[in-house]
Amino acid sequence: MPDSKVITTEQLRQWDKRHVWHPFTQMQEWERDEQIIIVMGEGCWLIDTDGNRYLDGVASMWTNVHGHCRKELNDALKEQVDRLEHSTLLGLASEQSIILAARLAEITPVGLDRFFYSDNGSTAMEVAVKMAYQYQVHSGRPERSRFITFRHAYHGDTLGAVSVGGIDIYHSTFKPLMFDTLQVPAPYCYRCELGCSRSSCNMECINSLEELMVNNTGFVAGLVIEPLVQGAGGMIVQPAGFLKRVRELCDRFDILMITDEVATGFGRTGTMFACQQEGVVPDIMAISKGIAAGYLPLAATVTGNKVYSAFLGSYSELKTFFHGHTFTGNPLACAVALKSLQLFKQDNLLAKLQPKIAWLERRLDGFKSLAHVGDVRQSGLAAGIELVENKETGEPYPWEQKIGIRVCLEARKRGVFSRPLGNTIVIFPPLVISNNELDILMDVLYESIRVVTE
Repeated sequence: MPDSKVITTEQLRQWDKRHVWHPFTQMQEWERDEQIIIVMGEGCWLIDTDGNRYLDGVASMWTNVHGHCRKELNDALKEQVDRLEHSTLLGLASEQSIILAARLAEITPVGLDRFFYSDNGSTAMEVAVKMAYQYQVHSGRPERSRFITFRHAYHGDTLGAVSVGGIDIYHSTFKPLMFDTLQVPAPYCYRCELGCSRSSCNMECINSLEELMVNNTGFVAGLVIEPLVQGAGGMIVQPAGFLKRVRELCDRFDILMITDEVATGFGRTGTMFACQQEGVVPDIMAISKGIAAGYLPLAATVTGNKVYSAFLGSYSELKTFFHGHTFTGNPLACAVALKSLQLFKQDNLLAKLQPKIAWLERRLDGFKSLAHVGDVRQSGLAAGIELVENKETGEPYPWEQKIGIRVCLEARKRGVFSRPLGNTIVIFPPLVISNNELDILMDVLYESIRVVTE
C-alpha cells in the first residue's frame, strides 16, 4: 500500500470504482464518469484532490452547521480523544453523554428531557417506533399497534423507518418486509391530491387525517410526522397551522405524536426545533444530523415522563426497553455536540439566521420567472425549487430525463455542489453561510437551471 500522500487522484478514482458502493447511486453510471474526490473542507467550501473549491450547497447531507473544520469543534474533538474514545452505556455512565443530555434538556420543547442515544436519523426513528409501541403495551393497550404516516414522508432506511415512510421509489421494493401503516395525504399544496388550491384551501387534508383517526380509534399507537418540512419528499413545506392541528387531533384521540426533527432540528427552520414555531410539544422527538455539527454520527430519541415512566418496574416485570447500539452516547460525538451548542450561543446563531432567511426568500422569488420552475418552497434556511416540463399544467419532467441531476452537474462545473430530490433542486447550506456565499449559491443554481431547462 503506497503512502497516502503520494496516491494520485486517478488511483483513488480506480479504487473507489472498484471497491466503494455509494448510497442512493446507480453504480453502473457512477463507474462510467470521472468523479471528484474531496480531501479538505474550509468554512462553507469543499476542496478536491486537484485544489478545486465547491460551495457546499447541501451542508454535507444536511448536517453541517458551523462550517467545515471549525477550530473550536476540532479542538473539542482533539481534547476528548486524548481522554477517552469510547465507553459503553450498557452498565456504565459516561461523562460527555450526561452533560450533553443536561444541555439538550435546556433547549428541547418543555417536558422533553429523557434522551435515548443512537447514531443516526434512521436509528433514532427505529427507537421512536419501538418505544411508542412498547409504551402502549405497558399501558395495557397492546392492540394499539398501528402507526399513522404521511405520503411523501421519509424517516430513514432501516426497515422500521422504511415502514413509516411514504416515498414509493425508495420504499416499494421492500414492501414484503415492512409492517403496514395507515397513510394519509401530505399537505403538498402544489400537487394537492384532494384537488384543492392554495388560495381557497382550508387544510382539507386535516379532515382526511381526522376521519382516519375516527375509523381507527383504539388501534393507533402513534403518528409520525416531519414538522414544517417533508425533506426527502421534495422539500414540501406545510401550511401555517398544520402542525398544531395535528397535535390537537393526537391529543383528542390519545395518540402519541412522534416528530422527526432529524433534518429540521438545530436551527434549520429558524428556531432550534421546527415544532417550536407552532408551540407544539410532541410525545417523542427524533434528532440527529445537525446535533454534532456534521462531525460525527450521533442521534437521540427524546421523550418525557409520560412515556419514560411506563418503562419503570421491577426487573422481573420485563418492562426494560430492550434496545441499544454499540456506540450509543459515544464521548467523541457528544463532546463535539456540546461545543456546537456553545457556539450557537457564542455566535448568536439563531438571531443571525433571520436576515439570511429573509435574503434567501428574496432571491428565491427571482426563480419564479424561469420557464420551467413550477414551485418554490422555503422554510428557514431550507428550500426546494421544483422543475416541471410544463409550467402551465405542472406536468413533471419524466424521471428518466434526470433533469435535477443534470442541473446539479451543471452547478458543479460552476463551483457549487448540490444534490437534487428528483426534479426538485435543494437549497440546504451550512447555517453560517454568508450573504455573499448565499448569492454565489443562488446565482449558480439560477444559471444552471436556465442552461439545462431552456
